[in-house]
Amino acid sequence: MIVGGYNLFMTLAQRLCPLIAAFTGRQKKVHRLAVAQQHVLADIEQTMATRVSKVDVCWFHAASLGEYNVIRPIIERLKATTSCTVVLTFFSPTGVEALTGEGKSLPSFVDYVFYLPIDTRRNVRRFLDAVRPKKAVFAVSEYWVNYLQALYRRQIPAYLVSAKITERSALLRWYGRLFYREALKAYRTMMVLDEPSKRRLEQVAVGKVVVMGDPLFDAAASVAQTPYHDAIVEGFCSGRQVFVAGSIHMDADLQLVATVANRHPDMKCLFVPHEVSAAAIAQVKRAVEGRAVAYSECRSAADAQAAQVLIIDFVGALARLYRFGTWAYVGGGFTPYLHSLIEATVYGLPVSFGPCTERVSMAGRVMQAGIGCKVSTADELDSWLTELRNNNEKYETIRQQALDFARRNVGATASVVNMIAYENEG
Repeated sequence: MIVGGYNLFMTLAQRLCPLIAAFTGRQKKVHRLAVAQQHVLADIEQTMATRVSKVDVCWFHAASLGEYNVIRPIIERLKATTSCTVVLTFFSPTGVEALTGEGKSLPSFVDYVFYLPIDTRRNVRRFLDAVRPKKAVFAVSEYWVNYLQALYRRQIPAYLVSAKITERSALLRWYGRLFYREALKAYRTMMVLDEPSKRRLEQVAVGKVVVMGDPLFDAAASVAQTPYHDAIVEGFCSGRQVFVAGSIHMDADLQLVATVANRHPDMKCLFVPHEVSAAAIAQVKRAVEGRAVAYSECRSAADAQAAQVLIIDFVGALARLYRFGTWAYVGGGFTPYLHSLIEATVYGLPVSFGPCTERVSMAGRVMQAGIGCKVSTADELDSWLTELRNNNEKYETIRQQALDFARRNVGATASVVNMIAYENEG
């Protein structure tokens, strides 16, 4: 009954794509996704049919750009240490566009990037017939039922990495146990971030569940160690202390960070919206009392220097931009989807974030380490920031604790790759 409803929903979603594409604005993610879904399978079949290499395909799937950042060091290391062709899929346009958009070139460790076709049985069959993966790796929380069941039937090992299972997870509900139990058989090994996740997943999963470190530390550390220059951002910061608000949503996140910016007109602020659009940029400008300018509006560093707030209206650079910061607020914490705290801590930034942290074990860890602060109101955020601005000794202590925290947690990537590449071959 439940599986039948799922398949009906997926089939309906597939058939609605032309209508969604026709009646939604071109700037909306749902429009771009609907357009892509209409021809993605034909593109995959045509592209993979011309593949010359005979080495095995390892298929990686990430829902969006954030999940890709988790598995990026895994892909890079696997490519460097084994012979394989890497096929990477995304469901969200954010991920595809970050790697294949105008002026972009694929990373050397990725061979092909596609949208993931909608999870209907027919789409799954065509996708797997075209790609022919030897192994499949899913990031964080991907449980596409038809894909997983097809992988299991074809005896293609699948791996789940960096999973966090909360008490509220659908996997633990009665319907989740019925719905997902068979699909989870596809996972030869499920790698989770903490012991509570392991205990919860073992209630419903039949495969091996292991606690593994977070590869995002390796990814973030690699980015932090790679030189990065941007004349406009550097001109804007120009040696000043900078408050970086990363992946902010245009609701509670914006209200908090804009209020703090307005209370500290002498402070430079780098705002990075989670969704980049003309409407989002306009909303930020309305919320900020000081001069705010979008990156795309700056022809030179001088155009940015006079502003209090620089709005980053392109995607994919946040992990590099934190290096210009002094303190950080990480967005998404007023939804179930708090964004990456690790990307800021590797630069030694004290981090603040919204109150919805149940799904993100890292939030508890950074608070326990004394480098993170959970806030619910603008007053709480302002109090945290003001104390750090006025107490340099405390700020420097937290900064060093953040750097030490990041250093202690690097190294998980090698273990994950060994598990995927060499576990139970055959």
